[in-house]
Amino acid sequence: MSIQTKKPMVKETVGGLYYAFNTPSENGDFNPKAYEATVVKSDVVKNIGTTENAETVPVRASGQDYITVNQSESIEMAIEVVAFDPADLAKMRGDVIATGGLNRSGRTAVRPFFAFGKVVRKVGGGVEYAWYPKCQLVENTDDIATKEESFSEQNDTVTIKAYSYNDLADKKVYVNSEMDNFPEGLTEEKFFAKPILEDTDLATAITPGT
Repeated sequence: MSIQTKKPMVKETVGGLYYAFNTPSENGDFNPKAYEATVVKSDVVKNIGTTENAETVPVRASGQDYITVNQSESIEMAIEVVAFDPADLAKMRGDVIATGGLNRSGRTAVRPFFAFGKVVRKVGGGVEYAWYPKCQLVENTDDIATKEESFSEQNDTVTIKAYSYNDLADKKVYVNSEMDNFPEGLTEEKFFAKPILEDTDLATAITPGT
């Protein structure tokens, strides 16, 4: 038996955020094969706090623990931003956007699903790119304070929840440059050109037309 010493890269900073609204099916449900053609990138992120909620259930048989089942219930992300596009935030909230200019908010509404992407940059050049294909806005802050003599940031937090997007209950897809299976030739622009859900999507992103 040998000893292998590993020195993983430390996180340096968060990159931009990406999102693309889902185009629902005819009955209004999430459609894993249809997103709007435009993916939005916004370099507004100060911090992303990710909480993965899981439930551990032991299965007992013959008077002992037979197996322990770990089930991921949900992934929730609190994203602190310096600003957020108001039209897209209104759409995520399910606001009524009137053509006459008066928008209405606060009523019970069906909030649309969207794919959310994030970037983690590491000291030494490592990266992690991730898509959460099925997300909804949970809440958002809208705080404002008086202007002082010197400028101070007035940030808001957008909280979103990622749901299972396939029959296996997956909620996230990602690539990490520190792992041996990181695809050769993959760039941030290619990975976030459109939401990625399956291996075939990744292959197409790397080599269009495959």
